[in-house]
Amino acid sequence: MTTTLPGGWALRRLRGPAGALHAEPIPAAPHRAVWVLEATAPALVLGSTQGDDLVDAAAAARTGVAVVRRRSGGGVVYVDPATTAWVDVVLPAGDPLWDDDVGRAARWVGQAWQRALADLGVGPAVVHDGAMACGPLGRLVCFGTVGAGEVTTPDGRKIVGISQRRTRAAARFQCAAYSRWDPEPVVELLGLGDEGRRALADATVGVGRPPDEVVEAVLRHLPA
Repeated sequence: MTTTLPGGWALRRLRGPAGALHAEPIPAAPHRAVWVLEATAPALVLGSTQGDDLVDAAAAARTGVAVVRRRSGGGVVYVDPATTAWVDVVLPAGDPLWDDDVGRAARWVGQAWQRALADLGVGPAVVHDGAMACGPLGRLVCFGTVGAGEVTTPDGRKIVGISQRRTRAAARFQCAAYSRWDPEPVVELLGLGDEGRRALADATVGVGRPPDEVVEAVLRHLPA
């Protein structure tokens, strides 16, 4: 079922395995759309250029965590249905919010999340407006580095991760935030050890609100 929000955003709510949700295609004739995505089981999501050899296969089998891939760039993301607020935004080329510059393109998305977090009393939050800032793990883990348009605390801890997939017709901005941040699943599945554990614990912060509350706040603050 699709409903229309202010600003002409077509809202879809999709539930299923993380791999299937990531594989949801951008429409051939896209319009403004926002997809609220709910994974039915935990998953470790690799970025489009990352190899399967990054993952400890024995740990994945032991924990029952699916390892899937998305077509957007960036580092590994852990999806936990209990703690992950996941919202994707589809913007057609030529929309007033469109920007051909990939570095600037997600700025308005981050600003919408910034407003939503303020509405929830979470903050202060800052939209990163500069070059990618990599932590000790480089670009391995999405929430261990900060890219343009993503949302952080004033001291640089990541709150909202944003990746994007672009076609000639549209851009799909894939956004996630955690109600609470637990680096342990990522540490175990990637075999990172104590140094990686410390790096991820310091790099990210949860918002302290349930995923459904976070999602609804984002929907209220999409631009016209």
